[in-house]
Amino acid sequence: MLLKTSLRSFFAHKGRMLLSLIAVVLSVAFVSGTLVFSNTATSTFDKLFASTASDLSVGPAKPEFGEEDAREKARAISVETVRKVAAVPGVKTAIGQVAVENATLVDPATNKQVGPTSGAPTIVGNWADTPRNAVEITSGHLPQGGDQVVVDADTAKKAKLGLGGRLRVITTDKHDFTIVGIASFKTTNPGAALAFLDTPTAQNVLLGQSAFTSVEVFGDGSRTDEQLKSDALGGLGAGYQAKTAAEQKADGQKSVGSFLDFMKYAMLGFAGVSLLVGGFLIINTFSMLVAQRTREIGLLRAVGGSRKQVNRSVLVEALLLGVTGSTLGIGAGLGLAVGLIQLMNAVGMHLDAGDLAIGADVFVAGYAVGIVITVLAAWIPARRASRIAPIAALRDHGTPAEPRSNTVRAVIGLVLTAGGGGLLVLAARAEKTATGGQYIGLGVLLTLVGFVVLGPLLATTVVRVLGALLPTLFGPSGRLAQRNAMRNPRRTGATAAALMIGLALVVGASVFTSTVIKSTNQQIDRSVGADYIISAGQNGVSPEIVDAVRKTSGVDHVTEQKSLRARFTTPDGKTSDSTVSAVSAQFTDDFRLPVKAGSADSLKQGSLAVGEDYAKDHGLKVGDAVKIDYGQGRAQSLPVGVIMTKGNSLFDGNTFASLDTVGKAVPAAAQPVDAVLFGKAAAGADVARTLTALEDALKEYPQASVRDQAGYKDLVQEQVNTLLYMIYGLLGLAIVVAVLGVVNTLALSVVERTREIGLLRAIGLSRRQLRRMIRLESMVIALFGAILGTALGLAWGITGQRVLRTQGLEALAVPVTTIVFTLAASVVIGLLAALIPAFRAGRMNVLAAIATD
Repeated sequence: MLLKTSLRSFFAHKGRMLLSLIAVVLSVAFVSGTLVFSNTATSTFDKLFASTASDLSVGPAKPEFGEEDAREKARAISVETVRKVAAVPGVKTAIGQVAVENATLVDPATNKQVGPTSGAPTIVGNWADTPRNAVEITSGHLPQGGDQVVVDADTAKKAKLGLGGRLRVITTDKHDFTIVGIASFKTTNPGAALAFLDTPTAQNVLLGQSAFTSVEVFGDGSRTDEQLKSDALGGLGAGYQAKTAAEQKADGQKSVGSFLDFMKYAMLGFAGVSLLVGGFLIINTFSMLVAQRTREIGLLRAVGGSRKQVNRSVLVEALLLGVTGSTLGIGAGLGLAVGLIQLMNAVGMHLDAGDLAIGADVFVAGYAVGIVITVLAAWIPARRASRIAPIAALRDHGTPAEPRSNTVRAVIGLVLTAGGGGLLVLAARAEKTATGGQYIGLGVLLTLVGFVVLGPLLATTVVRVLGALLPTLFGPSGRLAQRNAMRNPRRTGATAAALMIGLALVVGASVFTSTVIKSTNQQIDRSVGADYIISAGQNGVSPEIVDAVRKTSGVDHVTEQKSLRARFTTPDGKTSDSTVSAVSAQFTDDFRLPVKAGSADSLKQGSLAVGEDYAKDHGLKVGDAVKIDYGQGRAQSLPVGVIMTKGNSLFDGNTFASLDTVGKAVPAAAQPVDAVLFGKAAAGADVARTLTALEDALKEYPQASVRDQAGYKDLVQEQVNTLLYMIYGLLGLAIVVAVLGVVNTLALSVVERTREIGLLRAIGLSRRQLRRMIRLESMVIALFGAILGTALGLAWGITGQRVLRTQGLEALAVPVTTIVFTLAASVVIGLLAALIPAFRAGRMNVLAAIATD
């Protein structure tokens, strides 16, 4: 009987359940789609790495300190090393390979850089036939001779290159080649751009010597990979590293894993936001359905139904909604996964949409998320329904007032909000960023929950204020709209809470990003005296680019900055691996270091500039000596000459020394290329005209970019805005779900008030006035949610700035335009959400509405 009753009720109200169903579908689709995409990408790359990895790869030993850097010269192994590895027992084939990532590909016809823009590498090397080549020639032939090159098909298609075309390879010099072959990946392209030369040309152009970057080993099956590794390293001695096929596969997974994990967890995070917002929609839906079925519930209780049975009846309906929504959501998730795969294909990371990896985890997670959130959201109205006394339900078409529950709600809400507010205050006053971060995390959670709990209680007061002008401006329609919004504070609060969450995150993110931009701009104005910033991506600024800048008319001097890996040993005996930023002598003229102790000019006399936090952690003071080991027996001891005040992102985390000082330990030939270059305009030179001259001088080097201070500020703003727009886009889903909540609430309230609407029409309220009443009610509810969300977002954003004030966010910026736009958009959201419910209400037959029970 219970199941029949639940099924009959569910299908009787299927139209009213539709919008709640959409919320469940969207949330589950995000979760299942993310998992399918992640599983598919991981499976695809696993196949790629497993099918192309050699049994053993032998190369130069890893750097003594830190990770390999593309700005450094490629490390190589001799031809003799290849011969030694080939002689190891169990080796069937040993192939010398050249592959570097510090070369730049350019189309000479357009002088534009060729290669990926998604962060994937550009790899240039020799064509070496191995038993497990990742690519095969599908057009043309192998490179033969010093002027021929083969490129991968994806790069050729994207750059519109073809056989017979020209391709320039820029290393320390520029080399032009003719494209004689197109190579296609056998499995998938992880997004990289590949170019192949013949072996002698690759050695000469890329390494400047007859050598290789690695030797790829394929065994004869008589020994395991681990045995091959042990024997190979035993015969070579120190200075080499070897990786088995399994280790190469793990490295490949790690290289793409960080990017895939970022996408995975970002999307799951926003799926969580949409789930939370959707939960309020479901609570509202079931609350209003329970209210409309009060008399029905009373009859069930009167004929012997227990509280548990009534409770279960509502929960069974929720279970049906959860199962249906989860099933549809998993299906939609597959479509979302295909869309993500197409997006990755568009940026160069090719995946096969026909080979989706749909594991059991997709179904478990999808159904768990959809069913659990739906049943939990329905439990509150189900519990409320089961507590209705039979006689009261039969007599009163509505749920009874619950003054005690309101009191409890008020106490809990005030405690949570006050506790969260207190934590935000503690976070703002915390001296340590880590401590402040812990406080703000818990404070955000408590204030959010507190506002949700207090929402119904705030609704009465805030809506009365927001709707105060409605009676004056819109007459009876305005008065009715105000009273309708205040009639059921719990419903109004839950509906507004959905919008509140989305808008709080939008405003909080806007405050944070505006603060980053303003603080960075102030730091540039205060600290940067150089007129131009020249960079060339992860490969660094080559000496040719430095020479081109130096020779440009109107440039007074250039300041170089190199980054060298090193191990620091402080007087307290502690060691740490980091980098030394080696800079030209003019550095302290072109930059104003934030000095806490010492003198910035001491850099020119051979001292070291360290950060305030580093000095504090190791008890350093001006004059203390720090030992710096650059590896390969190169070391020096330098005194601390200046301690830099923390809070400037341009200098925080850096340790500076002059190039002349570092050059005493590390010869110029062993130093990496410049990480970045700074230019200073000559006295009396036109800064803008000199910028144009620099741009002209660097046209031959498309990998290089030059910006003045204003351009550098624009770049920072573009980078921050890119992140902000991504957040806006993903939060848009939560706002869409919130809008559905407003639509659902109004639609159900129209059904609930059918008889009332009929009476209003009977006593003279026109259709136009009725529709206006519903639109105004919706706008007030939306504006109420927007105000709460704006208040929360401002509190979170301002606190975040205070927590990070010592990390460079020293200037608070409140985006007034964004906030005003958000409030105005909330009114529009309310208006749009009311269109369908208002239209349906206006079409009601007056007599039929009055006769409704």
